[in-house]
Amino acid sequence: MRILTTFLPATNGTARVEGFDVMNDSLEVRKRIGYLPESIPLYPEMRVEEYLSFRARLKGVDRRIRTAQIDKVLEKCRVLEVRRRLLGTLSKGYRQRVGLADALLSDPQLLILDEPTDGLDPEQKVQTLKMLKELGQNHTIVFSSHLLSEVETIVQRVLIMRRGRLAFSGKISEMEAATIVQIEARGPEDQIANSLRSLEGVIHVAHKSLGEGFNSFDVRCAESHDIREAVYQRISQSGWSLRKLDQRRKNLQDKWNEINNQDESALQSHAGSK
Repeated sequence: MRILTTFLPATNGTARVEGFDVMNDSLEVRKRIGYLPESIPLYPEMRVEEYLSFRARLKGVDRRIRTAQIDKVLEKCRVLEVRRRLLGTLSKGYRQRVGLADALLSDPQLLILDEPTDGLDPEQKVQTLKMLKELGQNHTIVFSSHLLSEVETIVQRVLIMRRGRLAFSGKISEMEAATIVQIEARGPEDQIANSLRSLEGVIHVAHKSLGEGFNSFDVRCAESHDIREAVYQRISQSGWSLRKLDQRRKNLQDKWNEINNQDESALQSHAGSK
């Protein structure tokens, strides 16, 4: 994200924003983006409106529309009521909103937001996510977060980085084309897992021991298959005890767990080969 916003040079490769190279055309890139860093560099002794006016001048916003543009972002980011407050007296939630208003001053097509909900209380997070969803109707947003449940609520496409490499890239709608059946059963772990894998529609089975003879199984299925009745029959007929049987849509946490497990397995295999 810092490379895209021209804060850091790339060690190799190229990156472009609207056709402009971030290294060779950095000024043109900056004109076309709005950036909200994780730690917002605000001046505590300035008032909100004063700060935004200062930032608008730095960004070259036409003086003929500057006042109207400031009013527009104050309203859009819901900070009108604190426009004359000192930045140093604002809560974390309001500081985040002022930073977002700053990013919107030049009305950029691309917004790059780094952990925009970090440090906010639950109510502030809900308000911020709602605001980002509204902004996404008129702007392209690159949104970074470690909170996967929040990502799912506002994005259309997800990229997961793992150890500095792109581990996954895809649309949320495509990722949700599978369901997860969650099972807890008492019995031989490997036998139950193999039995579940043989059921029609099963794509993958992940399992782990829970202690006291119980094991958990996450069974990923094709969307059109509801295997819960078949699971119940298979386990009961085999004489194993069933404690939990539930079904839900696959989510980002499941995808991250998959990537993490594959990565750990690859590292263990590499270490073993040495």
